[in-house]
Amino acid sequence: MTKRPTWFVVVAVLAVLWNLFGLWSFYYHFTATPEVVATWPEVQQRIAEVTPSWIFVPFAIATVGGTLGSLGLLLGRRWATPVLLLSLLAIIVQFGAYYLLTPTWALTGMTGAALPLCIAVVGLLLWLLAGKAAARGWLR
Repeated sequence: MTKRPTWFVVVAVLAVLWNLFGLWSFYYHFTATPEVVATWPEVQQRIAEVTPSWIFVPFAIATVGGTLGSLGLLLGRRWATPVLLLSLLAIIVQFGAYYLLTPTWALTGMTGAALPLCIAVVGLLLWLLAGKAAARGWLR
C-alpha cells in the first residue's frame, strides 16, 4: 500500500464525523415519538405525517454505509469504495422518495433541497475519492 497523504487522512476523519452526525440524525428521526414530532416546525410535522415508514430503510443504509465507508477510508481499506457507492445509492433513493412521495418540494421549495443536495454531493465526492484512493494504491 502506498503511503496516504496527510490531507487524505484529514478528509477521512472529517467524513467519519460527518457520517456520525448522519447516524445521529437517523436515530433521532427513527425514534421520534409523536410528542417529539409535535415540537418540530409545522412544515416538518406535515412531511413526517405522510412519510412512508419504508424510507427509513434507505436512510439506515445511507447513514450506516456512509459511516462504515468513511471508516474504511480512514483505515485504508479497499472495501470502502463499494460501501460508499451503496450509501450514495441509498441517499438517492431516500431523498428521491421524499420528494416524489411527500409534499416536501411544495412545502420547502429550493431552500428545503439545499441539505439533501449537499448530502448527495458529499456522498458522491466520498465515493469518487475512494475510487481515486484505490487506484493510487492508498487502499488495500
